[in-house]
Amino acid sequence: MKTSIKTFLIALVSMAMFSLKQDKPTKIIFFGDSITQAGVNPGGYITKMKEMLEKQGIKDKYQLIGAGIGGNKVYDLFLRMEDDVLSQKPDVVVIYIGVNDVWHKSSHGTGTDADKFGNFYVAIIKKLQSQGIKVICCTPAAIGERTDNSNQQDGDLNYYSNIIRGIASKFDCPLIDLRKEFIAYNLKNNTSNKESGVLTTDRVHLNDAGNQFVADLMMKAVVK
Repeated sequence: MKTSIKTFLIALVSMAMFSLKQDKPTKIIFFGDSITQAGVNPGGYITKMKEMLEKQGIKDKYQLIGAGIGGNKVYDLFLRMEDDVLSQKPDVVVIYIGVNDVWHKSSHGTGTDADKFGNFYVAIIKKLQSQGIKVICCTPAAIGERTDNSNQQDGDLNYYSNIIRGIASKFDCPLIDLRKEFIAYNLKNNTSNKESGVLTTDRVHLNDAGNQFVADLMMKAVVK
């Protein structure tokens, strides 16, 4: 009799713990630079995702957190990963970095060399995966929206995007290929070959259409 009661109590506790686990929202951190920092503002891509979740009636199933800081490069993410990401114990981390690593080479005389970029990116993924965190990688979207390959950083941006694609494949990370998607969108919609104003305000940062475009692509990857 005592054994039956003990077994019953254990079963009840297990069911309660399972229920609590099921009710816990999936915590997703978006880890990046000023594009992600602005993503939590009204009209930003993270805010738009929250609105989309609410419309679908599943907002309670996901907790979306922005962890973007303006000017950040890949090594900045590595250095603040413990405080800004791991301490929050996320289920999923979306890495959206690379623009400043390329852009700042010409605009500030800094940037990140390709080999160092790859090494830091891999180190971030390894650390996150070692904690059981799912990692989703994003290629950098744009530094200029011209469609004739005349944006100054097109070559480097394509090269660094290829680095991310290779790393994502090697470490079995889902990939949101923003670079590929932005190019395709501009080829279709930027018929006057404008430098900005299609998906960006200033060649880099997202306008309303750009924020919605990124939100749609992110939703496909993070919401199942």
